Amino acid sequence: MQTSDSGEEKMGANVEDYKLIFEKEGVYLHTNAKRSVQETSIPGFIRIVERAGLPALEWSPLEDEGRSAPAVLYSKKDGEGGEEDTNFDPGYEPDWAVISTVKKDRERAPVKDSGQWAFSLPLSELYSLRRARFSLGRNFMVLTSRGGHPLPPLHFHRGGTRELLRALHRYIVLDQSPVDGRLFLVYPRDSNSGDFPPSFDKLHILDDGGSDIVTRFIHDPYATTFGGFSKVTNFFRAALRPPETAVTRAAQDPSLPSQPDDEPGFELITCGVELGPRPEVTRGRALVKWEEFLDSEGRVNDPEKVRELVFRGGITPTLRKEVWKFLLGFYPWKSTSKEREDILRAKTDEYFRMKVQWKSVSEEQEMRNSLLRGYRSLIERDVNRTDRNNTFFSGSDNPGLTLLHDVLMTYCMYNFDLGYVQGMSDLLSPILFVTQNEVESFWCLTGFMELVHQNFEESQEAMKQQLLQLSILLKALDPELCDFLDSQDSGSLCFCFRWLLIWFKREFSFEDILTLWEVLWTRLPCDNFHLLIACSILESQRGELIGSDHDFNTILKHINELTMKLDLQSVLRDAEAIYLQLVCCKELPRKVKQVLGLCAPQSSEGDSPDSQSSETERLLGQTEGGAASSHTPTYP
Repeated sequence: MQTSDSGEEKMGANVEDYKLIFEKEGVYLHTNAKRSVQETSIPGFIRIVERAGLPALEWSPLEDEGRSAPAVLYSKKDGEGGEEDTNFDPGYEPDWAVISTVKKDRERAPVKDSGQWAFSLPLSELYSLRRARFSLGRNFMVLTSRGGHPLPPLHFHRGGTRELLRALHRYIVLDQSPVDGRLFLVYPRDSNSGDFPPSFDKLHILDDGGSDIVTRFIHDPYATTFGGFSKVTNFFRAALRPPETAVTRAAQDPSLPSQPDDEPGFELITCGVELGPRPEVTRGRALVKWEEFLDSEGRVNDPEKVRELVFRGGITPTLRKEVWKFLLGFYPWKSTSKEREDILRAKTDEYFRMKVQWKSVSEEQEMRNSLLRGYRSLIERDVNRTDRNNTFFSGSDNPGLTLLHDVLMTYCMYNFDLGYVQGMSDLLSPILFVTQNEVESFWCLTGFMELVHQNFEESQEAMKQQLLQLSILLKALDPELCDFLDSQDSGSLCFCFRWLLIWFKREFSFEDILTLWEVLWTRLPCDNFHLLIACSILESQRGELIGSDHDFNTILKHINELTMKLDLQSVLRDAEAIYLQLVCCKELPRKVKQVLGLCAPQSSEGDSPDSQSSETERLLGQTEGGAASSHTPTYP
């Protein structure tokens, strides 16, 4: 690049003092990511170059390279975090962006323009990077200079942020802001900081290419978008770190020793606690007699016994339609037959009032409601590819598909803040198959969503927490397996994301899912029993994984290929045995107890310490042969 300020000069011009350090194609510059209904994305190159020995970060459009590359337009909804256009595949989308809070009284950085949007920023003038999400729920990198001048957001459509950061690592030190987890401050690298390079994993930055890998391990394109799947690939390693963990400010305190790239917070479960033998567990028979649990007025006499029987053996198919309505909260356990008739009548009226709301929206109105339009588009797309091999949803013009569509649209009216997120159709289809009733399936869905709605929230905090909890359990159960996964960059357990998101819906047969879900809906023996199921599956594969030539890619491939090959009853037996083994350990680490619900989290608020202590003692006492309760089944 010439030193002249003329905008006509090409930023990539070859001169004697020019040295190309890094180059990445497929980086889109967004000209108005926040302000307009139409957003222009210009494809281009990101580069690190040295000019007379001084490093700079540059972006130039493909047009400047003499190539034909039209800008891309994405339509979006009002506000931030919209839904994807139907022609936009987010499967390869990173979760990345950069902005900052800076002093406004400084001079603007010497940002050189080439054309309208190209820029060159000396790294000495780079103040901060911050992940940010603007339109369409996509994530961006926004650079801010020391003069307070933010550059246009950049979107790494083909990945490459990790490579860029590693190249920048030669010149700068990144340090996470203590008050803003998405903000990374930039410090010049010098002789003092050279011995203390920050870990990119510590900065909660994950390679965008990881989203490509994670996408490939799920074979069907639909599954790649579950719950904004592409939006969460950056936190798989961050999920293993407690949120209160501060990032060492290496540039400010060179006296600190370098930190290994491991997961803090596991010190309590790496001390070699002897868990004791794992007991043998047998499954029971399915619940086959329902009337004997009802009194003369139709009340369920012993809900705890019913839940225990369901946990032990599931429900016979002919009773599912009735019992599921209790498990999912549509009917209270102590309601009489007459009260249930009244509940059904009231819930039917409420359902159709909500249904009329979206049915009565005219096309003209919907054109001015991009949020509803986006929900409808996603639902119509997903309904056409949900369980189509099941006869209830197969073929064209199937009334089951119409019901699936209508219930999901009505749920948007019921919970408009959450609306519809991809994956929710997978939760509804088994419920609709069993109830074969529009109103009942809707209210059962709302009960199910009460348990899992946080899985679908944009922040993905619940998914991060579950991945962390799963790591804690697995570390306690099988440190050797954890060490192996860590050694292959798989310690984040990102391949379990789909399992937890939709409760193993894609891992077992449709019939097995009916049994698994009703077992999980009992909330026995603990609320996190689904995590113990995940542990059971992972431990069943340790012989295949440890000592093999598997790497990150092949581990993902192997785990994904377990789909429809798992024996549900064996998995359930092992998961319950794991629970019994853990609760019988007298030196069980506190973090494990918290995951199992045996003690309250230290950060919990609003709960009585005395009541929590009493509950803990009661639960621990039952593991030693105490009586059954509503929380813990009786074990032989």
